[in-house]
Amino acid sequence: MAALRATLHVATLAAGARRALLGREGSLAGNCLAHRRLWDKLHSGPRVGSVPTFDWFFGYEEAQGFLLPLLQEARAAYPLRVLDVGCGTSSLCTGLYTKCPIPVDVLGVDFSPVAVAHMNSLLEGGQDQIPLYPGHPASRLQFIQADAQNLEPVAPSGSFQLVLDKGTWDAVARGGLPGAYQLLSECLRVLSPRGTLIQFTDEDPDVRLPCLEQGSQGWTVTVQELGPFRGIPYFAYLVQVSH
Repeated sequence: MAALRATLHVATLAAGARRALLGREGSLAGNCLAHRRLWDKLHSGPRVGSVPTFDWFFGYEEAQGFLLPLLQEARAAYPLRVLDVGCGTSSLCTGLYTKCPIPVDVLGVDFSPVAVAHMNSLLEGGQDQIPLYPGHPASRLQFIQADAQNLEPVAPSGSFQLVLDKGTWDAVARGGLPGAYQLLSECLRVLSPRGTLIQFTDEDPDVRLPCLEQGSQGWTVTVQELGPFRGIPYFAYLVQVSH
């Protein structure tokens, strides 16, 4: 079952968005999920209904019950610096910015310039949308085009208390595990000494845990089940400094 699920991540896409993506690309087989061309096409396509964001797996509404307690515990620095790697056009960054009662400084990075332009437009009130306003006066939000496997230009070492990866490992791994391990290495590099990396995925622990434990030696890896959302169980993998 785990092996089957590992090859069918696309089944967790919302049905309308999935049909649109399949219609433009024809097939998601193989390693094309690691290619920027596919994501540029996806983010350039028509939106499903009037929803301005597109969420793989699930969005902020489903994740907030898990994220808010973690943010409340990490009160060493305000605003808390949060990095979302491979943010795409997800509601995760915008939800944290507009709905989190704790001050957060959120940076969303993605290698698709189309996705970044779309999210910056939403932030500024383009596309007939109301401009986004922070849930806390001290909160900030920014979107930058960057490769999650090379965050050096945008993220100094030890600069974020929380790093979020929602499906990015899943996509990068389609191009081979070396790329996924490089992504993991960069996520750990930018974490503050007491920071946390969270990977959200539908991949079972017997598949993901050995990979994370191999790529983050000296760190503690734990897993928590989320959902099910729309009938699908998900997992949050937390990587933290071993004490």
